[in-house]
Amino acid sequence: MGKGENSTTNSRIRKELTWEEVRKNNGVKGSDKWIVINGEVYDVTKWSKKHPGGSKVISHYAGQDATEPFEAFHAKPDFVGKFMKAIHIGQMSPDEYQQKEIVQDLRVLKETAVKMGLFKPSYFFYFCIIGHILAMEVAAFFIQYYYGFSLKTFALSVALMTIAQVQGGWAQHDFGHLSVFKSSRLNHLLHFFTMSVMKGASSKWWNHLHYQHHAKPNIIGKDPDVRQEALFVLGETMPVKVAKSGTSTMPYNHQAKYFPFLGPPLLFPVYFQFMLFRYIWTRREWTDLFCVTVFYARFALTYGPTVGILRAFMLYETTRILESIWFTWVAQSNHLPMDIEEDTEKPWVELQLAATCNIEKSAFNDWFTGHLNFQIEHHIFPTMPRHHLHRIAPYVKSLCEKHGITYTVKTMSDGFLDILKSLHKSGDIWFEAYYGHLTEEQDN
Repeated sequence: MGKGENSTTNSRIRKELTWEEVRKNNGVKGSDKWIVINGEVYDVTKWSKKHPGGSKVISHYAGQDATEPFEAFHAKPDFVGKFMKAIHIGQMSPDEYQQKEIVQDLRVLKETAVKMGLFKPSYFFYFCIIGHILAMEVAAFFIQYYYGFSLKTFALSVALMTIAQVQGGWAQHDFGHLSVFKSSRLNHLLHFFTMSVMKGASSKWWNHLHYQHHAKPNIIGKDPDVRQEALFVLGETMPVKVAKSGTSTMPYNHQAKYFPFLGPPLLFPVYFQFMLFRYIWTRREWTDLFCVTVFYARFALTYGPTVGILRAFMLYETTRILESIWFTWVAQSNHLPMDIEEDTEKPWVELQLAATCNIEKSAFNDWFTGHLNFQIEHHIFPTMPRHHLHRIAPYVKSLCEKHGITYTVKTMSDGFLDILKSLHKSGDIWFEAYYGHLTEEQDN
C-alpha cells in the first residue's frame, strides 16, 4: 500500500483490518510498515526512524504481530502504549486475530516473575560487578608501574585487563537491556559510560545490532549475528542459498578448520573495529567518537609513559584478541549450533527456543559467561536482571514441556564442541549444493 493511500487510510481511521492488508505493508519494495500489538494496528513507517531501539528492530516485524517483542523489550508496555495513539490506524478483525495459548501462558509467567521480584535488581550485585572490573584495571596498571615490563608482568597485566574487558562487556550488556535501574535514562547513561569510556566502543552501535538479534534471533536477513557468509555459512538453509547464488567467497567445507583462527581471534580487533568506526562515521555519532577517543587517550596516557607506546600497543592488542576469543566462544555456543532459518513468524517462545540453548549452571559458568549460560531465559525476558535468570529457568522449562518445545541445556565443553560440529555440517551442505549446482549448469 503506497504512501498516498496510507494518508487516506489515516484520515478515516479504519476500524477493522485483515491479515492480508497488514502483510502487504511489510516494508518490502517501498511499502509502508504496519505492525500489530494486541490486535491494534499501527503504522510505524515514519516512526521507525525515530524509534529509540533503532529503525531495524521494529521494521523486522513489519506486516507481523509484534505483541510479544513489544512486551518483552519494554519494562512498562502500558506506559509506552499511551504514546502510540498518533500512529494507530485501526484494529484487527476479531475473526482473524486470535492469540495462541502459549502467548497467554507466557504473559501469566511474566506476571508470576514480577510477583517473585525477579525484575528487581540487586544493586549490591552490580556494585560488586563494577567494583571487581575497576579493581582488575587498576591492578593491571600498577603491576606495570611498580614492577616494570617483563614477560611475567606482561602476561599478568594482560590477564587482568582481559578479565576486566570481558566482564565490562557483560556489564554493559545489562545496562543496554535496561535491566539494572528503573530509570531508562540512568541505564542508558551507564551503558554509554561502560561501553564507550571503559571499553572504547559505541553504545548506539551495540543497540543497533543487538536489539535486532534479540528481536529475530538466527533469522536470515534480520539477525546481524548470522550475517557471516563472507567467511562462514550457518545452519542448513544459508549454505544452499549461498551455493546457488554464485556468491561463495570461501571454501566453506573447511570452515570448521579455519573458524578458530579467523573467527574468535579477529572478531574484536578487526571486524568489530571496522564496523564500529564505519557506524560512527556514517551515522555522524560524534559524541560516541569523542568518548571512544577518550578511551584510547586514557590508555595511551596511562601506559605510554610507563612502558612505552609500542609495549602499550602490545598490551592493548593482546588483550583485545584474548577478549575476542573469550566472548566469541561463549556467545556462539548459545546460538550457532541452533536453528538458523528464514522468518516464519513463530511465537516468541518458539522463536527464542529454536535459536538459543543454555549452558549448565555453576559459579564459574555464571561468572565466565556473565550469566548468559541462561541464554534461553535472557532471550525470553531480556529486561530481567541476570542474577535472577536461574530462578525463572524451572518455570520456563515447564512452559516448554507443556507446549512440546525442546529446552536444551549443555555442558560448556559440549557447547564449544557443537560450534565446530555445526560448522562442519553446514560446510558439507554447502559443498554438496555448490558442486551439485555446478554440475547442473554444465549439463544444461
